[in-house]
Amino acid sequence: MKLLEERILKDGKVIGGDVLKVDSFINHQMDPALFREMALEWKRIFEGCGINKILTIEASGIGIAAVAGLEFGCPVVFAKKSKSSNTPEHSYSATVKSFTRGTVNDIYVSTKYLNPGDKILIIDDFMATGEAARGLTQLVKEAGAELIGIGIAVEKAFQPGGEELRSMGIRVESLARIKEMSEENGIVFVD
Repeated sequence: MKLLEERILKDGKVIGGDVLKVDSFINHQMDPALFREMALEWKRIFEGCGINKILTIEASGIGIAAVAGLEFGCPVVFAKKSKSSNTPEHSYSATVKSFTRGTVNDIYVSTKYLNPGDKILIIDDFMATGEAARGLTQLVKEAGAELIGIGIAVEKAFQPGGEELRSMGIRVESLARIKEMSEENGIVFVD
């Protein structure tokens, strides 16, 4: 998606060789107009697939997923990264490792919100190693729902996550795929 790529080039910042800071428009301060354009693109890509729920993981994916939910006309469910006193007794769970933070979290979704027969689109802001997407995929499978695909805003295509999921037969649609990036040479997108 040209609009997202242009915004990354304009406002993104590469830190080290593997972190892309986009906190001015995606994951700290959010640009709802950009999110809407992204949601419209995913709606076009997944047109006719019967998606009735969007699934994401807290926290950075929630804003993008919420706007996508408006465009798809369906609810958005987000996996929580920790149990609290109000975590339902009956929950689906998976363990995921955060690439950015280097932490391991158990994620949870109430069994009330993912059901057999649901047609799920997973939406998230980034994909590097694919851990979050695999964890969310596990929740969909555990619920007996159907995974239609995964929509990613920014995929680091030089890391294995996207290709591993695609090799498993999962449809992954990333709006900006980064081929390489460095502080010295900037960002190069996959053609």
